[in-house]
Amino acid sequence: MSDEVAAPGRRQGSRKWRFALLGVALLASVATLLAWTSTGHFQAFGAAPTGSRLERMRASPRNRDGVFVNTTVNPAVRNRPDLGTLKELAFGSQQRTPPGPLPMERDVAAALAKPPESGLRVTWLGHSTMLVELDGFRILTDPVWGERASPSTLVGPQRFHPPPLPLDALPDVDAVLLSHDHYDHLDMPTIQAMVPRGWTFYVPLGLGAHLEQWGVPPERVVELDWWQEVSLGDGRLRMVSTPAQHFSGRGLSDRNRTLWTSWTLLGPQHRVFFSGDTGLTQEFAEVGRRFGPFDLAMFEVGAFHPSWGDIHLGPHQALQAHELVRGRRLLPIHWGTFSLAIHAWDEPAEVLAAEARKQGVALVTPRLGHPVELTGDVPSAPWWREVRAP
Repeated sequence: MSDEVAAPGRRQGSRKWRFALLGVALLASVATLLAWTSTGHFQAFGAAPTGSRLERMRASPRNRDGVFVNTTVNPAVRNRPDLGTLKELAFGSQQRTPPGPLPMERDVAAALAKPPESGLRVTWLGHSTMLVELDGFRILTDPVWGERASPSTLVGPQRFHPPPLPLDALPDVDAVLLSHDHYDHLDMPTIQAMVPRGWTFYVPLGLGAHLEQWGVPPERVVELDWWQEVSLGDGRLRMVSTPAQHFSGRGLSDRNRTLWTSWTLLGPQHRVFFSGDTGLTQEFAEVGRRFGPFDLAMFEVGAFHPSWGDIHLGPHQALQAHELVRGRRLLPIHWGTFSLAIHAWDEPAEVLAAEARKQGVALVTPRLGHPVELTGDVPSAPWWREVRAP
């Protein structure tokens, strides 16, 4: 074939490649713009700790070569999905979202306006967000009012239900506790909305960098390592950062750069344990020895699977952890709000109820937004079985 005949074909092929590259560049630009706008100009990913905060993190006994590590991890338990797990995730037939609306308290604000009679009252506001009223103090855990457990407002796990209490109707609290920096526990829009309320945030090491980037004044951020504690009300309430077995990170390059924790709350009359996210660790026995027994222990039961069995409890291990900390009643959290695992949406509660009945463990299973005291008729019925398709 002569050059005169071949040249038009080469020019046509060259034009196709240029159009293809132009299309790819355009799609990349659109994706970048959507990511930039839907993540608050990338602020949702948080900020890296620097300066004295970073030095304090590096001095922690839990920090190794710039990252935090768990004290004990069972090497026989996997914490990364294999091919079979990924296939199940993509093609599994579990009912991962509720078939209908979840029941919840109709007027949570009115119910909370009445002070607790016993001195201890808890209100489940979804996932791991708990309002704990303890001997005259109000403590809020892992507040998430956002629509998605994601850095983006466009993609990511979406709520099953609206928050049972609007954020602006939330009464003033004495402390906001954070367990770690994953998106289903640390939500930028929620934190930003709380800034004008003037509340103080108590967090594990490193999380203060995220909060300060989002507008929380540094004097309203208290960072703790495990076994460190702070007191409120002239020492009447002690809040202790206690061990957990998990991991952290909000992006591709910051895995385990900040610490994770559970929380122990010690009032003059009552004691409460909040697990945050955790796998089963024998350090819970030390928590129980030092601070137990607990009137109420709140343990995560959702987002469990053998592929990440050492960083999440699931129902069976939650019962073991409850025994280790010497809990009297167990309230399951970290379920019923987001689809974050392969199991059916109600499987964590269903399995927990069955196993707790066998073991004689007293459960507290309130509907969303229903304030519960541990006296009288404590809710323990399987309300999730009432959820039906409309």
